[in-house]
Amino acid sequence: MSNGERSRRTECEGAVMVNRRRAAFAGAATVVLLLTAGCGSSEKGNNAQGTNVQPAGDSKDIGTGYGSDYGASSTGGYGTDAQAGAKKGEPAKELAVRSDGKLGPIVTDSKGFTLYRFDKDTAQPPKSNCDGACAITWPAVPADDATASAGIKPELLGEVIRTDGSRQLTLAGWPVYRYAMDTQAGDTKGHGVGGTWNALAPDGKKAGQQGAAPAPSPSQTQSQVSDVQLSVTDNDELGKIIVDGKMRTLYRFNKDSAWPMKFACLDACLNTWKPAKPVDKTKVRGVASKLVGTVTRPDGTKQLAIDCWPVYWFTGDEKPGDINGQGKMGLWFAVTQGGKKAGAGS
Repeated sequence: MSNGERSRRTECEGAVMVNRRRAAFAGAATVVLLLTAGCGSSEKGNNAQGTNVQPAGDSKDIGTGYGSDYGASSTGGYGTDAQAGAKKGEPAKELAVRSDGKLGPIVTDSKGFTLYRFDKDTAQPPKSNCDGACAITWPAVPADDATASAGIKPELLGEVIRTDGSRQLTLAGWPVYRYAMDTQAGDTKGHGVGGTWNALAPDGKKAGQQGAAPAPSPSQTQSQVSDVQLSVTDNDELGKIIVDGKMRTLYRFNKDSAWPMKFACLDACLNTWKPAKPVDKTKVRGVASKLVGTVTRPDGTKQLAIDCWPVYWFTGDEKPGDINGQGKMGLWFAVTQGGKKAGAGS
């Protein structure tokens, strides 16, 4: 355990001990429990390498939440509303590298959608040959605001002028596209289509081929970069916020408390706000390890905590990037990369 985590643990434990006598007088609706993992007990109970830890994305599908039809529509791809956004060409913002079980490292946009290249284009010089109907199925990614994250060399990013005068992002000279039939973050349905479309590797080559660039950090093993369970996404309204393995926005509840630990979302509340399950810390990207912990709910189940605050996903969010739970009743807030309430002063 690092000195930072040991200090946080001591702080959380001390706060709980100081308030223990006060907690004895709390009403039945206010449940006070000791924190676990980074919020009160030994790391042994939440070993980062443990095989029994369940990802935040493993919560069961409830109601209109993220069920088996998540993101699907009769029109395919991004759906009627989302597809309109794809046609306009949403900026990729910070490109990321994810490890796909079959293709290895692939490049995604900031929302986790796979990016592609087209064999009929050229890289030297850059030129796009996907226009008209092709561009509806394969929306060009604008060059605006694109940046490279770990695992992608910034000098590989460029742009090309399309026939309509718009500027399209390029990677190692290859024009970059999304695929309209990818319905959720992590989909790679466009790879191999027509024998000419391929997911992009971090070096601009075709994903799944020898010579593709390695995963983001040379020190990380394949098991450490696969199946990301907790990460950060760039939201247009709120900035960088934390999402689970299914790219669902995670929220905290003002009526909960971190010091002392208190759960106020119980019973009927849980029909709408689902406790996020603990994560394997080796599968966390973009969130400081010291902020990631586990707490024990009144029913004995474990829940993911960020900076010692229990976090939840909202059944009213229907697709990646949704923040429909933000500001609900003035009590629910998305969580920033630093563990704070998004869109709030604290």
